[in-house]
Amino acid sequence: MNIIASIREKIRQEVKNALLRARQAGRLNFQQAPEFVVEVPREKSHGDFAVNAAMVLAKEARMAPRAIAQAIVECLRDEEGLFDKVEVAGPGFINFFLNNSWMYGVLPTVIKQDAKYGHSDFGRGQKVQVEFVSANPTGLLHMGNARGAAIGDTLSNILAAAGYEVTREFYINDAGNQIENFGKSLEARYLQLFGVDVPFPEEGYHGEDIIETVKKIAAEVKDGYLKLESGLRRELLTKKALAEKMNAIKNDLAEFGVEYDVWFSEQTLHDSGAITETIRELREKGYIYEEGGALWFKSTLFGDEKDEVVVRSNGVPTYFAADIAYHKNKFERGFDRVIDIWGADHHGHVSRMKGAMKALGFNPDNLQIVLMQLVRLYRGGEIVRMSKRIGRYITLSELVDEVGRDAARYYFVMRSPDSHLDFDLDLAKQESAENPVYYVQYAHARINSILKAFAGQMPAVGEVNFNLLTEPYETELIRKIADLPEEIAGAAINLEPHRLPRYAHELASLFHSFYNSCRVLTDDEELKKARLLLVDAVRITLRNVLGLIGVSAPVRM
Repeated sequence: MNIIASIREKIRQEVKNALLRARQAGRLNFQQAPEFVVEVPREKSHGDFAVNAAMVLAKEARMAPRAIAQAIVECLRDEEGLFDKVEVAGPGFINFFLNNSWMYGVLPTVIKQDAKYGHSDFGRGQKVQVEFVSANPTGLLHMGNARGAAIGDTLSNILAAAGYEVTREFYINDAGNQIENFGKSLEARYLQLFGVDVPFPEEGYHGEDIIETVKKIAAEVKDGYLKLESGLRRELLTKKALAEKMNAIKNDLAEFGVEYDVWFSEQTLHDSGAITETIRELREKGYIYEEGGALWFKSTLFGDEKDEVVVRSNGVPTYFAADIAYHKNKFERGFDRVIDIWGADHHGHVSRMKGAMKALGFNPDNLQIVLMQLVRLYRGGEIVRMSKRIGRYITLSELVDEVGRDAARYYFVMRSPDSHLDFDLDLAKQESAENPVYYVQYAHARINSILKAFAGQMPAVGEVNFNLLTEPYETELIRKIADLPEEIAGAAINLEPHRLPRYAHELASLFHSFYNSCRVLTDDEELKKARLLLVDAVRITLRNVLGLIGVSAPVRM
């Protein structure tokens, strides 16, 4: 258990024991000690931890919460001497103010655990699948895909650090209407390349990258496809183009620091009969009905506004049908939790997919959806819309070429997924404190420049008296370092990867304040040793956090 979690548990036990003493003394009347929350208050003036036990007990005890809280406080014993003071506040909160004694075990722990500091076994090996990006393989990755990649990969890193067994998965949408339209686009461009006057399909893909793809195929097969029947020509062109597009997607994601464990083809669901079998199962359970020649899923039973078609009147399954079969497949593979990163435009799809899982006998709460808002790029204060390569939006590879992987990943993760993100290209390239990723990386580089002078001469933990670190800048820094394991666990529980950039920025800010106020290379040899190991602990913590975000921790800048 990490230090903060250990303190939280000690406070919980102290309050429970105080409740029992108060009841034994006849001051409180209740059958069983209630479940209560031990949380960190937003305001420092409210202490290090706050407990709401008095409020949740008020109804059963038939007393005012403040009176209950006062009874609890008066029955506390604090035999370990952990608290400076405990006070009743507001409607009946109990605020705990810790003394500094607990802090001095933090730094030895960080230095000992090193690269594993912040990690825990909180998830206890629970199997979690994270599916993200899953872009149509008909073009290049755009900004929405890029944000999804950064969020999904960072969240996967966080879950793994919190003790979950994580599988990263990409769902290849290689079936359905978009692939048919892709094939039509390829055929038209191929024929046009050889001088055949054919119209380009209205529903086709107009990007320049389609022309580039066809030119590559033509360089290989020449005019060999001209005499083929149209259906076969489209099939061959689509097969080659999909291979090329998927290769480009994989390369772009790898350059972005994203590697997948599983690449799952939608077409395999059609080929294996999994979609037909899923529809049959839902029909047998009474969740499918026929109307107008089509098959409908009763999604209104699960809070949807209208029922959804799963098989069209022409007998072709919808994308929704394939998606149901795919999620059924996920749970049948033994995942305890399934997490999807979707664009906000899929909001209406959430309740019906959860409903479909419930209809199939799975716990819908084990399917968690992270909805992600749009990204707007700015350059020179103006929105950037066009891409020179594809004539539409800026691609992931273009963005990385311009601002670098570190800035791109950090910016995409630093806001909550459900918030719109304004990405300032100019700011992302600045080497200044206004650029958040530079600010954090600079703190790490500054630390390394301090420690470089002591390479091979750093004091051993056993030689250091950490009790000498009593300045407010020092103790605030230690407290922030101590928070990391709970930050990671909290981000994993609540699917909030943006907590880590925020934490990194706060830690960097505290370090810069410490550095400007407390001389590390002081003449006091014992204090110097303690401060050197404090600085080293900050280095380890910052490096570990940046690593989870997928951002480098430079030693010089």
